[in-house]
Amino acid sequence: METQGSQIADKVLENIRKVIIGKDETIRLLLTALLADGHVLLEDVPGTGKTRLAKALARSLYADFSRIQFTPDLLPTDITGLNVWDRQSNSFILRKGPVFTNILLADEINRATPRTQAGLLECMEERQVTIDGETYLPGEPFFVIATQNPVETAGTFPLPEAQMDRFIMKLSMGLPTREEELNILSRYMKKEPLTELSGVLTLEELRQARQDVVGIYVHQAVQEYMVDIISATRMEENILMGVSPRGSLALLRCSKAFAWLQGRPFVIPDDVKAVAVPVLAHRLLLDYGRDSGRESAGLIRKILEQTKVPTEDFQT
Repeated sequence: METQGSQIADKVLENIRKVIIGKDETIRLLLTALLADGHVLLEDVPGTGKTRLAKALARSLYADFSRIQFTPDLLPTDITGLNVWDRQSNSFILRKGPVFTNILLADEINRATPRTQAGLLECMEERQVTIDGETYLPGEPFFVIATQNPVETAGTFPLPEAQMDRFIMKLSMGLPTREEELNILSRYMKKEPLTELSGVLTLEELRQARQDVVGIYVHQAVQEYMVDIISATRMEENILMGVSPRGSLALLRCSKAFAWLQGRPFVIPDDVKAVAVPVLAHRLLLDYGRDSGRESAGLIRKILEQTKVPTEDFQT
């Protein structure tokens, strides 16, 4: 029997499938992050469809979409906006930046200077924009999809671990299989599916869905299971710094959102396992000089295998 959560997941997924082929898991995790009121970092080589995915999500939600191409000369005011003098009114008027939107694609965020990166991350964390001492609110909902290219590192400013921690998930779309790529060629042979995409979920329905996610029940045993996983990251000898309490809360929120999308009013350990790698791996600080991507994901999977899974009745 389908519930509201599973129905919403299916119709948004089906809509985005018209544009993005073969990335169902990534789309579900993206929806999970959206419902958990977080932001996502997409790390992929160019041309894998990151911009197209962000646009498809915005069109599916009847949401406003903005895109910022990050470059070394980008200033914080290029993101937030600034007050400019208007001769006709003889006063300053606010010229809003692209951050005043619902879904923001921050393309190649690691190419901007730390000062500019910090300007965006402040908006993400505080859900507000301060311009000349005045505070403004961006769009509601406000969802950032930031991207970075893992291959080209020359002229980039890598995000510090403290800033990486602000993203509720780190995802990767990856390259398509041979069959998927053939389907892409066939789909795009004569038309551009993105231009024909229409909305299937209103922003009001999204806000209500977020409220429903807050009410998802989490059994004490599942909470202890989450804490055991987090504690293991702090005791693993190959990890210099484990997951912080912010990561614990992110795991809780995403587990609840994932459960709701599956149509359940309560969280089970499989929900925790489904989101653990994208929620936790990028928060680990490994020994200096070691890879912090695949190896971090491998360490989280190892911890999941070694952590005892509870078997209680999770509905009560």
